[in-house]
This record gives sequence, C-alpha cells and structure tokens, in this order.
Amino acid sequence: MTSSNRTSSLLHAFDEARFGEERTLNLRTHHPSREEAVKRTENWLRERQMALAVEALVITGRGNNSPDGVSVVREAVMRLLAMLRRRGVLKDVTEHTPGSFVVTFAPLNSVRNAPQRSRNPHDDVPADPASLAALEPETRALLRRLAQRAIEELGVRATSSFVEQEMLAQFSAAAAGVPEGADREARLRSALDAALHEYDDR
Repeated sequence: MTSSNRTSSLLHAFDEARFGEERTLNLRTHHPSREEAVKRTENWLRERQMALAVEALVITGRGNNSPDGVSVVREAVMRLLAMLRRRGVLKDVTEHTPGSFVVTFAPLNSVRNAPQRSRNPHDDVPADPASLAALEPETRALLRRLAQRAIEELGVRATSSFVEQEMLAQFSAAAAGVPEGADREARLRSALDAALHEYDDR
C-alpha cells in the first residue's frame, strides 16, 4: 500500500468513527443525476435535522471523471447547502475534503424563524385548516402547545385566532422536514416534541 493510499484509508477510518453510517451521505455510491442528488441531499439533511443530529458528512466526489474535471453534482450540492443555511436548516458548512462537506445543523426553531424571502415560495402558502382537522388529537395538542410556547417567546397575548395561525405556521414548518412514508404523523409528532424541548431548554 502506498503512502497516499494509507493516508486515504486513515482519513476514511476517522470519518467513519466521527460520523458513522447514519450521519454520512455518500452520493458517489449510486452516481445520481444533478437533480436526483439535490433532492436526495435536501430530504436527507432535513431528516437529520429533525432527528436532532449535530453534524453530518456529505460526500459528493471531486468530479475527476466529469467533463472538464468539474463535478456538476458537487456544484449543485454546494448551492443547495448555501440555500439550506438561509432557510434555517443548516448552521454552518465547511469543505472537509475536495470531495466532501461537513455540515452542522441549526436548531429546529430556525426553520420557523427563517426570513420569509429566504424560504421556498411553496413554504409560504398557508396550510389548509382541514389538514389540521385530519390530524390525530395528540398531534393537534402538540401543535397547540408549540404554538402557545412560540407566542410566549414573542411576548404577545395568545388570542384564539393568533394561536390558530401559529399552529398552521408550525405545522407547515415541521411538515416540510418530514418526508412522505410510513408513520409520517408519528415522525411529525417527534419533530414537534423536539421543537418544544428546544424552547424548554433555553
């Protein structure tokens, strides 16, 4: 084994010890298109934030085999990471190696408090109140508690209409980070509960 290979293997071992499989996204494994890589990376990072991960490793590859030696996946993911910082999903992004990035996650409340202009336009569409009526009572109760807690932080009076509006806003923010799939509502409750704990831990 050459010195270069030994160094590479050692760095890989350190990364495995630091991040593990659950906090490592290796886009080189399946060779996704640019669009697939962006969608997969955003969904994965939002899930990790909801799981209260502190940091994660995103591996894009250097693009040595790409035209002109420039990885279109790497460039697209770099733009995505910058956008997720503006939206309150990520706190910081640093280049780990020429083909990977280490990201640290922002608190869950940062998504809710991100500037309106920095969000996806679809995130600003008010949730349909019927969506809340279809939720389980336990989920609605968590939403109400979270809404009331958020209003308390603002130092304003929690009128019925204000609480309802805040419940819809909190639902929209949390649901954006919980992808479709089995037990989605249970995962949504976990996200709401985590957001409540963030207020309580202040």
